[in-house]
Amino acid sequence: MLSHILTFIFFLLIGLEIRHGLEKPKDVILPAICAFGGMLVPAIIFISLNPDSPAWAVSMPTDVALALGALSLLGKRIKPEVRFFLLTLAIADDFFSLAVIGMFFKSELRLESFIYTLGAAAIGYLLPYRAQLIKVLSPVVTFFIIPVYIIINLLAQLDFSQATSAVSLSIIAARVVGKVLGISLTAWLLVKITSLKYPRNVQLTDIIGIGFLSGMGLTVSMVIAEITVKSDVELSQVRMGLFIAALISGLLGLLWLKRSPVAR
Repeated sequence: MLSHILTFIFFLLIGLEIRHGLEKPKDVILPAICAFGGMLVPAIIFISLNPDSPAWAVSMPTDVALALGALSLLGKRIKPEVRFFLLTLAIADDFFSLAVIGMFFKSELRLESFIYTLGAAAIGYLLPYRAQLIKVLSPVVTFFIIPVYIIINLLAQLDFSQATSAVSLSIIAARVVGKVLGISLTAWLLVKITSLKYPRNVQLTDIIGIGFLSGMGLTVSMVIAEITVKSDVELSQVRMGLFIAALISGLLGLLWLKRSPVAR
């Protein structure tokens, strides 16, 4: 029951952030398309490595709180525009993740699951006073709900004997490699062949670092796993893959972005 309440509030915030992000459509075009690329490539990698597993969608979402939390460790070295690009990309990623749940897994969605995921996001999308609600809910979600959710649904149930299973390794490869490839290649191609430009003070090297950090995905990925994966053994393998991928992606992202020029 506690897990469902936490999930409901989390997806309520996602709905608020998606609607808030759509109020500046010009600023979200490039990161939103990059988010799509950063979901498509990991899914392709996972399906290529493990075509019979229903856990392919677990490799797609980005955990905005984890990614931004890792980014904050670099302090003033990180340009505000880079943080905004990551935030916008992660919000678009959340929107696409909801679409994936609704399109591909609607038959697995029980009424209860629907209410605390897609239903909660829809309520958040429709609520007024979005900026004020986001200001109140963001720290609650970041510093309380997500840590508690991760402890209950992930860390407390880790089985390190599953670290080398096919599902775990597929998730690690899809998230660590697929996220950065999908996001950075999409950004490079869009700027190369369209009229879109990188945001001010954001370069391709920054977007590569963002791509690494986007490999950190626990909360939405675990919700998707609990909806789609029926086997307890495979769910254990998913948890292990997500945990290892988040550690590797976070470390690579921090090391990469630490090399970037200090923000002025």
